[in-house]
Amino acid sequence: MRIGLLTEGGYPYVSGEAGLWCDRLVRGLEQHEFDLYALSRSESEETEGWVPLPPQVGRVRTAPLWESVDDHIVYGRRARRRFAECYGELATALCTAGPGNPSAGPEGEPEGQSALEADRFASALYGLAELARDEGGLPTALRSEAAVRALERACRAPGAHRSAREASVPDLLTVTARLERALRPLSLDWYEDDDLGSVDLCHAASGGTAALPGLLARHFCDVPLLVTEYGVRLRTHYLTEPDSSPAIRSLLAAFHGRLAAETYRRAAVITPGNTHARRWQERCGADRAKLRTVHPGMDAAPFAEAGESPECADPQTLVWVGRVEPAKDLVSLLHAFAEIRRAEPGSRLRIVGGPSGPEGAAYLIHCKALAAQLFPDEADGPHAVGRNPVSFEETGGPELPSRADAYASGALVVLSSVVEGFPAGLVEAMFCGRATVSTDVGAVVEAIGGTGLVVPPRNPRALAEACVALLRDPDRRARLGAAARARALELFTVEQNITAFHGIYLEILSRTPARRVLLDDTGEPLPFGVPAEAHVPGRWSDPTARVAARGGPGTARSGPGWAVEAEPACAKTSVAASEGAAR
Repeated sequence: MRIGLLTEGGYPYVSGEAGLWCDRLVRGLEQHEFDLYALSRSESEETEGWVPLPPQVGRVRTAPLWESVDDHIVYGRRARRRFAECYGELATALCTAGPGNPSAGPEGEPEGQSALEADRFASALYGLAELARDEGGLPTALRSEAAVRALERACRAPGAHRSAREASVPDLLTVTARLERALRPLSLDWYEDDDLGSVDLCHAASGGTAALPGLLARHFCDVPLLVTEYGVRLRTHYLTEPDSSPAIRSLLAAFHGRLAAETYRRAAVITPGNTHARRWQERCGADRAKLRTVHPGMDAAPFAEAGESPECADPQTLVWVGRVEPAKDLVSLLHAFAEIRRAEPGSRLRIVGGPSGPEGAAYLIHCKALAAQLFPDEADGPHAVGRNPVSFEETGGPELPSRADAYASGALVVLSSVVEGFPAGLVEAMFCGRATVSTDVGAVVEAIGGTGLVVPPRNPRALAEACVALLRDPDRRARLGAAARARALELFTVEQNITAFHGIYLEILSRTPARRVLLDDTGEPLPFGVPAEAHVPGRWSDPTARVAARGGPGTARSGPGWAVEAEPACAKTSVAASEGAAR
């Protein structure tokens, strides 16, 4: 089977956020071929290079989202009219959607009107894609004055929601620029029969802009689309746009919501990484019948030694591991630790992790100042040097060479976040067999099950009481740690993730109409462009198979060597089914 893997700011770049997950998936499914289509987010991401790619990666195509592109394309009168109509329809769909709600306005958008606006958005999106294909690109048009004026007309038109009507000229310019960046995949030359049109399945590693190439491959070439999301883009927009004006937030939220709804409508299967993401997808219009929850696969091997020797931990040490940023709420953790110290004077807190960006660096300085104020340096005697019971450290040094060593250094792992998606750090602590105390945010409860204590966020007293209860009860800590390790090994390993996606790939292809016919030596049809079970001995996995027909849907070829289907046959995953496939 040939998979087109679609990423944004991830694999194959070294600094990609989801790079590890994609790399494990590709390496684990070595019986398939992968073509990578990657969108980069910054120049620094590109200069850092790629990770080493396994041999099953056949093609890598990349495109930047960060640089301004001048395509030097001058539209004629007809093309300008087409652009104005399509972009105007897109803007109208955004302005009539309720702020932050893709399917209903603040007063309750009628169901029929919601479906009408969804169709309007889809028609405008694919209309722009077809215009880009005919004319060679869209970037200049998307940044043009015509685009700004079309957005302004939509915001001032009757029926536009209040936030859109209040948009100022700077707001309109900002939204136009952001839409241009998000819609850049429409101008790529990836959607031909010998490119994305030649894969058996498109797998988008995230929603939003990364899924756009998959939508267009489905639109132009009828390639089935699988969407995997560990964080829903609409939710991310809410969390990352707190300082923008109401007009900017509402218009961009409407765009992300409409795009998510269209992606979910066209996808063959949607795989959220947890129930928290699944609820967001359902809220954005995903059909429950398409949803398959697949927990992220994590490598348990680095944490095996710590998990098999829990007695090596310091029974009085609490550990926090992660990226230092305001969403992690280390301030509440420090105040909670002040109460813990009053109950357990010998306890210590190790905060392990570096800052995330300039905001994280400033937050780290603030937390260190707060720790110095709450916990003056202590000394064991009059001639000893005092030290603070709270330490700020990073992995990679002699004391903590790795994250596994950080978790192993304490008997209790604490998570104090106020915002969290899937808590990967908490799962790592579970692999290490450590008891945990966490705040009830994101997918925390789903991840830990009943193997740890959960308290409300922004509640230092509750966090302190839970930590003290476990510090005073080593037997309970041991039981919870053992149960946590068993749960993590059962649900969150790389092996279960790869097995799940292997089955989903076969499920999608088994009910997808064949877009081309490939024949083996005897003239019998093969079910996939590259046989899905290439390592299973048998006639259908013969590498000498020849292509009898290629092309997108509706392509009728005649002449020697071409076999044309009258009725598309469904690709099957068994020898018997492939032998009986109707042509």
